[in-house]
Amino acid sequence: MSEYTAVPSQPTAEPSPSAARAARPGRLARRLPVVGGLAAGSVLLLAVPAFAHVSVQPGQAEQGGYATINFKVPNERDNASTVKLEVTLPTDHPLASAMPQPVPGWKIDVTKSKLDKPLETHGKKLTEAVSKITWTADGGKIAPGQFQQFPVSVGQLPKADQLVFKALQTYDNNEVVRWIEPAKEGAPEPDNPAPVLKLTPASGDGHGSGGADAKNAGGDAGDTQQAAADGSDTTARVLGGVGIAVGIIGVAFGVLAGRRRGA
Repeated sequence: MSEYTAVPSQPTAEPSPSAARAARPGRLARRLPVVGGLAAGSVLLLAVPAFAHVSVQPGQAEQGGYATINFKVPNERDNASTVKLEVTLPTDHPLASAMPQPVPGWKIDVTKSKLDKPLETHGKKLTEAVSKITWTADGGKIAPGQFQQFPVSVGQLPKADQLVFKALQTYDNNEVVRWIEPAKEGAPEPDNPAPVLKLTPASGDGHGSGGADAKNAGGDAGDTQQAAADGSDTTARVLGGVGIAVGIIGVAFGVLAGRRRGA
């Protein structure tokens, strides 16, 4: 008879969930680059400026006066140049005067239309008013990565909350972008918002803050408008730089995590 007695084998204990996770550090390391990339992509999307569309600069003027405004047109395409801009003036609040300033390299056409109701200004009744201004490239263009401003002296500004202009931007590949959608209070900005000039009550001198602009188009007011436009562009560049920096950090973090896993 054998001296040895068979001992029944013991079942192998299953590792606890925490031990299993500790034994698989590589899975977390593999996920880190993905998480970092997603975070960087999100920041980059948020850094894209929301104001890259045809707009009015400055965006505010006083009721009852005259003002020199600029229609700022950025080129949003990488493979085409802007060669035409059509701006339709509001018909619900027609303007007695709308005079565009010459822009080198661009031809200007001014269209007038008859008014349903005569407009009284300075003791005179006007039966027609400017309804559309068109700038067409004549040796000039707005190339990718650039913008152009088109100045117009307007007045007298009505006693209204705002003036809404509708603009059509045409590229040299025949693409037309229609900046005509009105913004609604409390709602997100539309995809193709129309340029808007906000109007505020007159300061009390009866001429409005833009009174001097009507006589000195392209003077100090133009410098102020240019500074405001440059400030907006600087903000866009800063936001873009922050997004790129965060993206680089996310990628670097992922690479380091991968090296640690390999070690």
